[in-house]
Amino acid sequence: MTRHGKNSTASAVYTYHEKKRDAATSGFGTLSKRLGKDSVKGFDCCCLTLQPCKEPVVTPDGYLYDREAILECLLHQKREVARKMKEYEKQKKRQSKELEELAEAEHRAKVEKFEKQERTLSSAPIDPFKKPTESGTGETISNMSSGKAKALPSFWVPSMTPQAKASQVEKPEKKTYCPTSGKPLKLKDLISIEFSLIDETDRSPLISKDARYKCAVTHDALSNSVPCAVLKSCGKVVTMDCVERLIRKDMLCPITGKTLKPDDILPLQRGGTGYSKVNDLKASTPKPAMQT
Repeated sequence: MTRHGKNSTASAVYTYHEKKRDAATSGFGTLSKRLGKDSVKGFDCCCLTLQPCKEPVVTPDGYLYDREAILECLLHQKREVARKMKEYEKQKKRQSKELEELAEAEHRAKVEKFEKQERTLSSAPIDPFKKPTESGTGETISNMSSGKAKALPSFWVPSMTPQAKASQVEKPEKKTYCPTSGKPLKLKDLISIEFSLIDETDRSPLISKDARYKCAVTHDALSNSVPCAVLKSCGKVVTMDCVERLIRKDMLCPITGKTLKPDDILPLQRGGTGYSKVNDLKASTPKPAMQT
C-alpha cells in the first residue's frame, strides 16, 4: 500500500488546494486575471476609437470623444430612430386596416345572421315524394365547404396558425444617447477642449509617445494616474491639483481671467492605471462548474 503523502487521493477530504488544481487543469470553474496598464484606455483617447483624439470634445459627464467619431455615432442613432419610426407607422396603418376589416366582417356576419333568420320564417313547399339522402339531412359534413377552407387553414403552415403573430414594434424615442454613460446626449452638449503638447516642435505621431500632454497652467505631465479637469471658459485641460490649489481660491480662469462658476470645472473621466488602489481591473470568464 502506498504512503498517504505520495497518494493524496487516499484522503477522505477533497481539499481546497486539490479542488483549485483540478479546476485549473480540467478547464472548469471561473478563470480570473488582472488586467495591466496596456489593457486600459488612455485619458486622452476617444472612448469609441481608443486612439488619441484629433479634435477632442467632452460630454457633460466628462467622457472624451473624437468629434468625428461621436458625430458619426449620433448620426447612426438618428438613422436607427428614423428606421424604427417608419416600421412603427407601418404597424399602426396595418393595425388600423385590421380593425376596419374586423368591423366590416362583424357587420357582414350580422347581415348574414339576419338573412338566415328571415329565410327560416318563410316555409318552402316540401315534396312528399322526394327521397331523403343517406345522411338524413341532405347537407355535406365536409369541414371545407361553405368557405370554411379559409377559416380552417392547413395546420402545418406556421404563419397560418393562431399562435403566429407579428412582433409588436414599440414607439422609438427620438433622443440620442452617450454610448459610454447611456445618458441623453445632444450635439450642442459637446464641449470642445484643447490639450497642451509637452513638446510642440516634435512632429512624431502622438500614439508613439508615452507622455503627450501637460497641464496648461503648471506644465505637469498628464497621464491616467493624474486626475484632470476641463475649464469650460477656455477649453484647457488642467490637473485637479491645480484646480484645488490655485483656481478654487479666487474662481478665476488662469488663461482668460474670467470668473468661473463651480459648473465651469468639469472633471475628465480617465482610464485605469493597473494599480488596485486606483481601480480594480479584473477580467473573469465563467465556465461550467465541476461536480464534486
